[in-house]
Amino acid sequence: MSDNLHAEVVVIGAGPGGYAAAFRAADLGKQVILIDKDEALGGVCLNRGCIPSKALLHLAKVIGDAKALEHSGVTFGDPELDLDKIRNWKESVVTKLSNGITQLAKARNVQVIQGLATFDSPTQLSITSENSQQTLTFENCIIGTGSVAAGIPGFPTDHPRIINSTGALKLQNIPKRLLVIGGGYIGLEMGSVYNALGSQVTVVEFMPFLLPGADEDLVKPLASKLKKSFENIYLSTKVSKVEPTDNEVTVHFEGTDGKEFSETFDTVLVSVGRKPNTSNLGLENAGISLTERGFIPVNEKRQTEISNIYAIGDITGDPMLAHKATHEGKVAAEVIAELPSAFEPAVIPAVIFTDPEIAWAGPTEMELKEKNIPYEKGEFPWAASGKALALHRIEGKTKLLFDPETKKIISAGIVGPNAGDLIGEAVLAIEMGADAEDIGLSIHPHPTLTETVANAAEMFSGTITDLYIPK
Repeated sequence: MSDNLHAEVVVIGAGPGGYAAAFRAADLGKQVILIDKDEALGGVCLNRGCIPSKALLHLAKVIGDAKALEHSGVTFGDPELDLDKIRNWKESVVTKLSNGITQLAKARNVQVIQGLATFDSPTQLSITSENSQQTLTFENCIIGTGSVAAGIPGFPTDHPRIINSTGALKLQNIPKRLLVIGGGYIGLEMGSVYNALGSQVTVVEFMPFLLPGADEDLVKPLASKLKKSFENIYLSTKVSKVEPTDNEVTVHFEGTDGKEFSETFDTVLVSVGRKPNTSNLGLENAGISLTERGFIPVNEKRQTEISNIYAIGDITGDPMLAHKATHEGKVAAEVIAELPSAFEPAVIPAVIFTDPEIAWAGPTEMELKEKNIPYEKGEFPWAASGKALALHRIEGKTKLLFDPETKKIISAGIVGPNAGDLIGEAVLAIEMGADAEDIGLSIHPHPTLTETVANAAEMFSGTITDLYIPK
């Protein structure tokens, strides 16, 4: 079967960036075709990443909260796990959202094609599916093919006891001993899930600290909790060799101090980051080159070096975040529709969905110090928060960083329950150019965790009454 198609706008990849781009373009009157290799829309984020992992993290948090209530005089028995029901529930969440995207595509008359797209030229694609080969010509193309899990060169990739994040989310079983290679956000999130469900978890990280890139003071409460709940956390250590058998995996470690040792595990989760998914696209046929790290360079309008071809999301560089891709997709669609649009955010928030959560927006303290950029800080400890005390979660804190001259907020960092929900207020404040007085004079409801944002601003301005600061 061979068909010849044409589109005003064709979008490759139906993840958060791709379907947002397709829907925005359709809303602006464009005739749109959306192509994805999978039958279910939503990309990695919805089907094999953000959404299923957050569903499982919710279970992990409920289990943890139930255990923590022992301090308040309420004791539950050990949880009984029905993995089939858990998997079915997780998949029902994914399916409901994916079906919703399909219905939104139909409502907008966006044509969806399942297949692999390859560039033949700057204005033509070949689409290969199981039973057909199609040719599609286009006026504008938006590439949003996302990223894939990175591996470790030389390590086995096809052994059932060595898995990546996609394999971990399948929840085939709960290993007695699990090794997580990589102390980044994916590794710690999945390690937390499996630990809550009964695994003895060990994390190994080559850097001397967990979550490289986040401020150490924000990571500290999480690290302290994980040290108590995980079996081991090996920092400044690399995995030199893995030897899987049918029954176990022997792992050889090497510390930066030269110390070598070995341990056996039931399963090894390789979580060492992600890389742009640009292979097999035939980009060279379209005249598009890649950076040294394999990203597609774009301008603020998300245009590649070929002006009618746009790129969005993970394939264009860090941070690899779904909400960044969504906004980039909308920008690309608006530029195609000749609207005055550009991707110029003041900040892009990041969230680690562990327990406690860690969230930040804007440059970290570490980055500001490295670049010798002056700043001043307002910091409020949750030990002084009535809501945090009631939740028995006083390990958290909220900090805001300000410009010393203008007193405008330039970044924020939060650690504690629901930090990911709280960081949105700081993002809005930064985008609106709020200063410390604006934030402190905005009346926040009491008792809530969100009032810690105002408290942090008051700590900076010296107007705090919930704590005493000696003059």
